[in-house]
Amino acid sequence: MLYPPNLEQKINFIKIKDLLKAECTSTLGQDYVDKVSFTSDYNLVQRLLDQTEEFRQILISGESFPSSHFTNLTPYLDKAKLEGAFLEQDEFYEVKLALQTLRGCISFFQKYGESYPTLSALLGLLLDLDLNLLKSIDQIIDEKGKIRSNASKELQLIRTQLLYEEGRLRKVMERIFKEARAKGLTPEDAAMTIRGGRMVIPVAAENKRKLRGFIHDESATGQTVFMEPEEALDINNEIRDLEYMEKREIIRILTRLTDQLRPAIPALKKATNFLGLMDFIRAKARFAMKTESHKPELVKERTLSWTRARHPLLEMALKAQGKEIVPLHVKLGGHERLLVISGPNAGGKSVTLKTVALLQYMLQCGLLIPVHPDSKSSLFDHFFIDIGDEQNLENDLSTYSSHLMSMKHFTQFANKKTILFIDEFGTGTEPQFGGAIAESILLALNKLGAFGVITTHYGNLKQVANKNQGLVNGAMRYDVDRLEPIYQLEIGKPGSSFALEIASKIGLSKEILNYAKDHIGEERVRYDRLLTQLENEKNQYSVLLKEVKDKDKLLQARLKEYNQLKETLELTKKRYIQEAKLEAKALLDQTNKKIELVIREIKEGNAEKEVTKQVRKELEVFKETVKPEKVLLKDPEIQVIGGAIAVGDWVRLKDNGAIAEVLAIKNKDVDITIGDLKSNVKLSRLEKISKTEVKKELKAVERRGGYNTNEKMMDFSSNLDLRGKRGEEVLPLIQTFIDEGFMLGVKNLRIVHGKGDGILREITRNLLRTMPQVGRMEDEHADRGGAGVTLVTLK
Repeated sequence: MLYPPNLEQKINFIKIKDLLKAECTSTLGQDYVDKVSFTSDYNLVQRLLDQTEEFRQILISGESFPSSHFTNLTPYLDKAKLEGAFLEQDEFYEVKLALQTLRGCISFFQKYGESYPTLSALLGLLLDLDLNLLKSIDQIIDEKGKIRSNASKELQLIRTQLLYEEGRLRKVMERIFKEARAKGLTPEDAAMTIRGGRMVIPVAAENKRKLRGFIHDESATGQTVFMEPEEALDINNEIRDLEYMEKREIIRILTRLTDQLRPAIPALKKATNFLGLMDFIRAKARFAMKTESHKPELVKERTLSWTRARHPLLEMALKAQGKEIVPLHVKLGGHERLLVISGPNAGGKSVTLKTVALLQYMLQCGLLIPVHPDSKSSLFDHFFIDIGDEQNLENDLSTYSSHLMSMKHFTQFANKKTILFIDEFGTGTEPQFGGAIAESILLALNKLGAFGVITTHYGNLKQVANKNQGLVNGAMRYDVDRLEPIYQLEIGKPGSSFALEIASKIGLSKEILNYAKDHIGEERVRYDRLLTQLENEKNQYSVLLKEVKDKDKLLQARLKEYNQLKETLELTKKRYIQEAKLEAKALLDQTNKKIELVIREIKEGNAEKEVTKQVRKELEVFKETVKPEKVLLKDPEIQVIGGAIAVGDWVRLKDNGAIAEVLAIKNKDVDITIGDLKSNVKLSRLEKISKTEVKKELKAVERRGGYNTNEKMMDFSSNLDLRGKRGEEVLPLIQTFIDEGFMLGVKNLRIVHGKGDGILREITRNLLRTMPQVGRMEDEHADRGGAGVTLVTLK
């Protein structure tokens, strides 16, 4: 049971339907959107959700599924049902395109059916469909929707003869036109044209009697007449006869083809339903992707446990303004079934209520909802809502009377399988009486075992929720210092209206506030003040906790970078020591050989003085040769080129001379990478250097025998620009880009593909989803490219 009758309008489900219709490609799918309705049938909802989720997976995978010609064949089938009737060429062309789409759907599910079992089950609608009909239509209708010349021998002969006669006519007309132009009978810049389906020659009105023929028309000014020459009259008549013959033959062919189609009409009607269903399910899946919706786990026990729940319409509106929505975390079940939300005005109470109401209704209409996939939900038989002003002048109902009428309905028909939503519970009459009646109704609804969300400002309802099992308080968090709502729901405690704080901040006099406090009562003021204090402390602890988490995360990252650097240094040290030992051994072997040679030469010279001097001299020369040189390490000669520093440039830190690459610039802060290390420095500490000089220096280092990671990092840019490239070109570029980034330890990458029609963006993201190195991807900030840039975070 649904209440009230205009429930879908009140929770804005009508707008959801409009957005679904916009995603459909045919009226068939839009007709299915109109049929969407609330249901509590567990198996039906499960099947509808599975269908949509499977199609969402198809879209994510990028697998080729037919995306056009989901045509409504019903008007054509109704026309073909009549004996003697026939479908026109364009109508058969629509049937042909629809059959091709059906064939594509069948082929897809035959190939991938095991991955999409719920969708594959819909092929049962096509069991009676004979695709040989498509072959028959294709033999008659070509790719442009016209009758093929070889559709019959008679038609081929007629069209051959027609071509011949048209060619003969053109030759005759060109000759006559050329002679008339030579005689000056035609206006300047005149050309042959068609009038009444016959080829004619424009002739100046004063010369019309100089050319024998039939006048078909004249110009608007009457200065030119359009004549069919006498010599061409018989040829034109022959062409006209052939055209009539062609038309009769086409009708005969189409009638015969329609007779062949007529027995298949029942199967084609089922196929039309299948096309509409596919278009509708795809529209739901496309909408789910746009709203980042998922399928929560459906459970039989009554529960509602949602993480990161978002109102889809509100999120779209905020995105259009460049803002982000604050997700909700809602948990109802067990002894906490009715959530009583309190808090200040404009703090998000009504938005929270409408979010839960809309998402639950969408779910029970078979739509995926914008929540985390780990969320859980159950189904309800009754869906009641009381939002807004329902006063009725005809029935003489006031606003409060209309609310009481709704409460009467709720208390009469609510049960354990009911979910209800009441906004601003108890308002509209004198607070003392309104609060008492609302308290009584709330206890009655709790006794009936109903689920739901209720918003209120009444303190007595907060106390009732705190004392009774089945009820639970909820507060919309608020920044008291700034007087700004945080839009976060906190279940388990009541919220304050912060009326006195807001009034004080606005600047009301102390006399007025003191008078108000006296009349409110000291106990009530103390209670509200306690809530305010708790909220302040909650906000402070939240900020501190976030800072601690951020610092811990940064510490872990720096620790990991330190360990990596330490490991690299140890490996480099061992390698250099090993190389030095090998060089020393080679030098020692060479020295020993030289000494042995010198001793042998001295012996052979019988220690002659001159020979000894000569050998000693050679030994001194060799000593100087192997003597180690004192090498002074000097900084690379890097050229400072100056100018504005941009992302991708190479820079040098002025204070320590370190060379780095610029990753990002935000105001005066710059993110840089020095080898495997990333850092954030002030722009004033950097000077732009020549990339060419850096490359030369690093290549020189490599030629001297070392492997330099800096060169690899220098050649690698964390920014990949795909704009202007074709789809097949970008795939290897993206693959190489991600592989190199992952190998070099770069965590954050940036791919620029532009917005355009979204083709490059779709190709890029479909490929990234298949790559195990990719941890997360998202749009760039709206100020730096938005949906035209994909930010990639590697694992």
